[in-house]
Amino acid sequence: MMPNDSAVVLITGAGRRIGAALAADLHGRGYRVVLHYQNSAAEAAALCADFNQARPDSAIALQADLGDATRRDALVPAVLAHFGRLDVLINNASSFFPTPIGNSSDADWDVLFDANARAPFFLSQAAAPHLARHKGCIVNLLDIFAERPKPGHTLYGMAKAAQGMLTQSLALELAPEVRVNAIAPGAILWPESGKSDAQKQTILDATPLARIGDVDDICKAVRFLIEDATYCTGQILAVDGGRLLR
Repeated sequence: MMPNDSAVVLITGAGRRIGAALAADLHGRGYRVVLHYQNSAAEAAALCADFNQARPDSAIALQADLGDATRRDALVPAVLAHFGRLDVLINNASSFFPTPIGNSSDADWDVLFDANARAPFFLSQAAAPHLARHKGCIVNLLDIFAERPKPGHTLYGMAKAAQGMLTQSLALELAPEVRVNAIAPGAILWPESGKSDAQKQTILDATPLARIGDVDDICKAVRFLIEDATYCTGQILAVDGGRLLR
């Protein structure tokens, strides 16, 4: 599909970091954008204001805790109530924290699976009939650790692996009207909590291209899957500098 001034994209976790970059990139290409956020109210409001100043009524911001089924299930109806259509769903929102064996809880399981598996499934299910009307698509943001375990992060890896299977299963279930693909980023942004120089060097040493990526690398990959990859579905594109090779 190609962008036009009526196409609508819903991006979860769009207040900050990669989600905000995706929103800015797609809005700049003519899409109307729905910015979902959980806690980043100020950032989402500022983005929304900038977008609407550039093009009136081209963006809205919607708050929801994706672990709250009632709030989660209200997102797609809210998009339709405002814009009347939905063309693209980007499941970007994620939770990430360590869960060492012996120190993990049911609450940890719920938080990680709600954000990384349950919400993408139910949002996709709700969006599917509306995406089908416009030959739309779903793009999931996975992680290279969906394929390769990260020590101390078993539950996160399991949840992301579930999202990978979701991508492939929905590609079959929703074809031919809706394409479903995913991106598995490597190191794109350093964590906000910071990493030591030694930790950063370890990651760079494990990356054949010997550098971290840029949010624009993810934006380009998402644009490709939305606009150009019209004969691709069920694919998981690693944007990781070759890190999965080592």
